[in-house]
Amino acid sequence: PFADRYFDCGGHRMHYVDEGRGAPVLCVHGNPTWSFYFRRVISEFATTHRVIAVDHIGCGLSDKPRDYPYSLKQHTDNLHDFVRRLDLRDITLVVHDWGGAIGLGVAVREPDRFARLVLLNTAAFPPPYCPWRIRVCRWPIVRSWGVQRLNLFAKAATVMTTSRAPLSAVARAGLLAPYDCPAHRIAIRRFVEDIPLSQAHPTWETLEQLERALPALAARPTTLIWGMRDWCFTAECLDRLQRLFPRATTTRIDDAGHYVLEDAPEEVLEAIGEVLA
Repeated sequence: PFADRYFDCGGHRMHYVDEGRGAPVLCVHGNPTWSFYFRRVISEFATTHRVIAVDHIGCGLSDKPRDYPYSLKQHTDNLHDFVRRLDLRDITLVVHDWGGAIGLGVAVREPDRFARLVLLNTAAFPPPYCPWRIRVCRWPIVRSWGVQRLNLFAKAATVMTTSRAPLSAVARAGLLAPYDCPAHRIAIRRFVEDIPLSQAHPTWETLEQLERALPALAARPTTLIWGMRDWCFTAECLDRLQRLFPRATTTRIDDAGHYVLEDAPEEVLEAIGEVLA
């Protein structure tokens, strides 16, 4: 129901949705989702705010180049360029999954542009653990055949990320729609490969630098919204973010999973609404 817009990102088309007027709400997704994940946020708040949801290069309706530096740093650079080119200010940042590291990575570079932070089941530091289900996806045969060719990572996410009830057929189809052939799943695979399991991985240092910079944002009004039945971003991640943002307000949803906005939309929208009021 939203108009498609495109941003020239280093010669590649980066898709985004831009609805409403007012102070901007910038929504940043993770893996293996896309801007569709924030459809309820857009519908709910575009009457009072300018709600923007991006698709990272390789994701959603953005271009999916084969030869591209799919890394946390590159995605952060892309979003930073986007924010500057649209000259967004007084931003409420809403992030999920990898979107946390990407969005906060931009916020620490230009803190004066960001007014409020809303963090949904995410992280912005080197991983303190790696769930076995993610570790298996790092095996060469699994990531090439399972993740990219057979789309098992994205398909599994539609059944492993909610707790209250299965995703509806419409939600499942929408989340999977852009990833309809192996060539369109390159970013899903590369996000998995970009999870640093040791300090030897270049993204480990990127995340260390980000964590060291987060105190610059600690005074921003911050809300943590967490599905407590998330097997990937567990309560350990929430605890760490609470230490990094000691003034944050926390909304725990005990029976919701990683796709907290799918599993508990009413509670999440209510918490975001309190931030935007």
